[in-house]
Amino acid sequence: MTRFLSGLPAAARELLLETDWASHRHAYGSGEDIPASLCALVDEDPEVRSEALAALDMGVLHQGSLYTVTAPAALFVAAILDHPVALAEHEGHFPWDDGPPRSLRTALLGWLGRVAESAAYGEDPARDRANWEWQPWQEDRQGERDADELAAVQACRDIRTALYDAVEPFLSSSDPHVCETALGAAVPLLSAPALTDRMPRAATLLRARLGAMTGRRERAAVARALSLWGMDTSDLLVDPDPAVRVCAALGPVRDDRPRALAVLLDALRDPCATDGWFPEPLCGVDGWFRFTVLRSALDLAASFEEVAPVAIAMVAASNRSFIDNERGPILFRAFPGGYDSAHALTSAQRALLRAFVDTDEATGSIGGNWLWFRATGLPENREGVAAVL
Repeated sequence: MTRFLSGLPAAARELLLETDWASHRHAYGSGEDIPASLCALVDEDPEVRSEALAALDMGVLHQGSLYTVTAPAALFVAAILDHPVALAEHEGHFPWDDGPPRSLRTALLGWLGRVAESAAYGEDPARDRANWEWQPWQEDRQGERDADELAAVQACRDIRTALYDAVEPFLSSSDPHVCETALGAAVPLLSAPALTDRMPRAATLLRARLGAMTGRRERAAVARALSLWGMDTSDLLVDPDPAVRVCAALGPVRDDRPRALAVLLDALRDPCATDGWFPEPLCGVDGWFRFTVLRSALDLAASFEEVAPVAIAMVAASNRSFIDNERGPILFRAFPGGYDSAHALTSAQRALLRAFVDTDEATGSIGGNWLWFRATGLPENREGVAAVL
């Protein structure tokens, strides 16, 4: 550590020396080994830097879990974004990190974005339900967090203003990768209640640059951010690029809801083409892009009837791979208050259940979705569902 201290920014150096790292925990034990990994982030050897980043992913933010050491580590990472070494190219440490080399700064911004996403989870149930990975039974587990986990989450929420202050300057970066990953971090950071007043300023900054952007990824990323922040994206809903139009429709209910919903449903009519828009997922959008589009459409619809034709077609054409990401969420949206045998099925509900029954033998559409059927109060097997019809 000693050889790195003099080259660190003052804020990073003070944090390193004044934090009681041994009192913190990460995924594998005491946080006393974290300072060495943090210093290694600015090592001149690219392999050492890659190993240090891997340590952050494996121990400090293990599979998206937050630990008491995560907050001080994140503050250190934010403090070194301007370090000269941050301009050096970075290659992935793991075999699955097969993307093109990018700057260390890009990797650090991406890591901060994942910290922000984890910190925001559970803060706004309505926002969580629009996430493509949300499952109804997850909400029952919120009360299962132990004291250390709750303390870690709160510590990461408390530093979001400091993290955003470090990230915001890179929204204007001339490096498209840096700009995109900075935006990917800014979106979950600005979901913090204390930072909502920063959204207009960030939106103005992005709008000023949007006219000069030509690439699909960068324009779509900006459209998504503006939409999620609740900004007016009506002009982007008629953009010539369908990917930009869809990203402009991903946010919450707005005045032009019918147009936004129509844009999303149009994309879901050809989900394979929609998935092909972003071979590498946009920052903050994991999984196939259709999953995010579907959840947004289901969330935006005032009733299941508005999305029924497209949703039923997806169930009929779906395969075993998309149980929790397509058929389950569609079923749950069709029965928002749960199935009640005392009330007759609507025609849309009946058509949906018929699609499940008709495709069950080929895809296991009912047995594979039994948790979703249970969550709606419906029978969990083909015979039971057929009887309901």
